[in-house]
Amino acid sequence: MATVYSDVRTDLTQDDPTEFVKANTLAGEVRVARAQYEASSLASGDVIEMFALPHGARILMGYLAHDALGSSTTLSVGHAAYTNSAGTSVAADADEFKAAAASTSAQRVDIAATLALGMGAEVDLDQDLKDNEYIVTATMGGAAGTGTIEVMTMYVVN
Repeated sequence: MATVYSDVRTDLTQDDPTEFVKANTLAGEVRVARAQYEASSLASGDVIEMFALPHGARILMGYLAHDALGSSTTLSVGHAAYTNSAGTSVAADADEFKAAAASTSAQRVDIAATLALGMGAEVDLDQDLKDNEYIVTATMGGAAGTGTIEVMTMYVVN
């Protein structure tokens, strides 16, 4: 049997000289971002800006919770457009963290639950641009919805 090493263990124990491991990967502080919106006939296609995450935040997990929002309604969770540290414009992605799914009954579902859905992603902002933010969004789809919508994300920094 062989012993193999993760990226962190390789950087710390196998490289000569050892390499720096960012705090958002090992021994960082976990923080919570949480926001709630009370929808009143929120139209299909409307986007709710929930909260902004800081540069360097590594997304760990989160949830979307909501009331029964109405017949034929859906919700997705993603991010607004921003500019990354390379100066490249990144388009809004309404379902980066959670694809649109029925919101016709009250529930709580995981977001950023897989690598493909943003778990472990690191926020990479061009910090030289004023008002450049990584805004987590919820998007109403299907039909107009009424009720409470809450998004929570746990992330690690410094």
